[in-house]
Amino acid sequence: MSMNKDQVKGQVNQTDGKIKEVVGKAVGNEKLEAKGKVQGVIGGVQTTLGDVKQAVKDSTPKGA
Repeated sequence: MSMNKDQVKGQVNQTDGKIKEVVGKAVGNEKLEAKGKVQGVIGGVQTTLGDVKQAVKDSTPKGA
């Protein structure tokens, strides 16, 4: 199964968000931690959108 652009970007956003969240928590920066959480949620939504697009693409017969 291949990944589309939304799936890849979503995974990157989730990873970046988790890094920001952990770093923010480690250094006591609540703003950075919150930004990381938000970015992680956005990444999750973007990944889900990519999953839906991929499922539609995979279920559509070729040539249709």
